[in-house]
Amino acid sequence: MIRYAKPTTVDEALALLREGPWRILAGGTDVYPAQGSRPFRDDIIDINGLAELDGIGETETHWLIGARTSWTSLVRHPLPAAFDVVKQAGREVGSAQIQNVGTIAGNLCNASPAADGVPALLALDADVELRSAVTTRRLPLREFVLGVRRTALRPDEMVTAIRVPKGACRGASAFLKLGARRYLVISIAMVAARLVVERGVVVEAAVAVGSCSAVATRLPAVEGALHGREADASLVDAVMAAPMDELSPIADVRGSAGYRRDAARELVARAVRAAAGGGRVAA
Repeated sequence: MIRYAKPTTVDEALALLREGPWRILAGGTDVYPAQGSRPFRDDIIDINGLAELDGIGETETHWLIGARTSWTSLVRHPLPAAFDVVKQAGREVGSAQIQNVGTIAGNLCNASPAADGVPALLALDADVELRSAVTTRRLPLREFVLGVRRTALRPDEMVTAIRVPKGACRGASAFLKLGARRYLVISIAMVAARLVVERGVVVEAAVAVGSCSAVATRLPAVEGALHGREADASLVDAVMAAPMDELSPIADVRGSAGYRRDAARELVARAVRAAAGGGRVAA
């Protein structure tokens, strides 16, 4: 018999996870479409009653995004300008109805190469807080998503928060996504960029690309090429010349591997230019 549980505290949820394997249900915007008309075969923990995991707070060193926080809540919350990259990504996550119930942590745990939130949070050096009944650990996001539909989450753990260091909340940022249409689409390529510009010179750069490899990834060679440059048209030249060896795009119904690679480079150039201009993305 399939079990269904709806705990009211995190401790209760963690105690259940300690008993054996459960499938965690948050917003359900990925779970239900993937399930289709098939009957559930996994025991379900519904965490929608865990109010303590909903909302955004801060400590001296980090911004904390609760695992149940919806994209709509994040978009509406007052945050530093560097978070614009995540807010722009949030506005691309399906329809408004999906954004109202879909959770940030669910987007990460789904571990899709096209998960909109992953490149944006990579550009902010985010890490993921994982709790079990006996311990809490934190992993950089780049170490949490391991591959297509694979994460470092252990059977007795759940994601309780996404943490963004305040030191990475400097500068301006931009997110761009290419799909077959403007909205409600799985991306062909997507890019997140964050730049810190001081006295007209780039002193910090973070650039990440999704949908062009099994896991969204930062581009250290591009970041290095941007560092120390004047924040002018030469940034585009630097992007166009820099290697992007981290990318390994596939060919599918949305585009060929070559098209994805070329599109990613163009999107990086546009996102960098937007971030250098204060995060304003041209229409």
